[in-house]
Amino acid sequence: MVETLNVKFSETQIHPTAVVEPTVKLGKGVKIGPYCVLSGDVILEDEVHLISHVVIAGHTTIGAKTTIYPFASIGHLPQDLKHKGEPSLLKIGKHNVIREYVTMQGGTEGGGLVTTIGNHCFFMASSHVAHDCTLGNHIIMANCATLAGHVQVADYAIIGGLSAIHQFVRIGQHAIIGGMSAVENDVIPYGSVKGDRANLYGINMVGLKRRNFTRETVECLRIAYKDIFEGSLPLKDRAENAAQKYKDEKTVQEIIEFILSSEAKRPLCVPKANVTN
Repeated sequence: MVETLNVKFSETQIHPTAVVEPTVKLGKGVKIGPYCVLSGDVILEDEVHLISHVVIAGHTTIGAKTTIYPFASIGHLPQDLKHKGEPSLLKIGKHNVIREYVTMQGGTEGGGLVTTIGNHCFFMASSHVAHDCTLGNHIIMANCATLAGHVQVADYAIIGGLSAIHQFVRIGQHAIIGGMSAVENDVIPYGSVKGDRANLYGINMVGLKRRNFTRETVECLRIAYKDIFEGSLPLKDRAENAAQKYKDEKTVQEIIEFILSSEAKRPLCVPKANVTN
C-alpha cells in the first residue's frame, strides 16, 4: 500500500502565495503550499496536502489524505479535439500520491463526461491520465507512463515506466505492464505483458506471490493460462472449455469473463508466436 506523507493538520493552512478562488471548497486540515493555484469547482476533502506549485482546475474532487507534489496539473480541459467545452469531471479518490508533473484531465461527452481514479494509487513523476479513464484502487503508474482516453485499469495493476496504453484498452486486475511497452490491446487479469506492440508473456507470478496469493492459486492460474492460450482451437472455444474445467476457481473465472466480455472494444493481447510461456 502506498502511504501519503505522515503529516496531520488540525486546521486548514493556505500559504500566502497560493491563489484559491472563492468557488473552491476545502475540507478540514487541508494544507495548500506555496504558489498553488486552484480555480473552478474544485473540492479538496479532509487533509489533502498540496506541496507547492500545484495547479487544479475545472470540476475536480480530490479525496481525503491525498498528497500532490509540485508542478502537477490536475483537472484542466481534456486533450481531445472533440471536446467543445462541455462540463468535464475529474474524481480522485482517497489516500493517493500524485508526484511531480503528473497530468490528469476530466471526461468528454463521448465517454460519460467523467474521469475516475480510485483509492491508494501511486502516480510517479510525469505520468498521465487522459480523459474518460476509469482507474480502480492500489494502482501504480511508474514514471512517464501514459494512458490515452477511455482506458480502464482494474485494481492492483502496475504500469511500467515510459509505457503507453492505447485508447479504449482494458487492463485487468493484478496485471503488470513492463517498462517501455506500447499496449494496443486488452490485458487479461493477472497477466504480464511487455514489448513494443506488447505481447502477453504469461501470468504475473511475482506480483501474485508478493500479494500473498496462495501457492495453489498461483499454480492453478499458471496451468489454466496454458489451457486458454495454447492449442489449435479458437481462443473463444478454449476459454469456454476452461470455464467448465475451472468452474470453482474464482481467479480463472475472472480471466475467462474478461476474455468473453461484451464490453471489449479492443482485441486481446495474446502471446507472441513461438514464445514459451
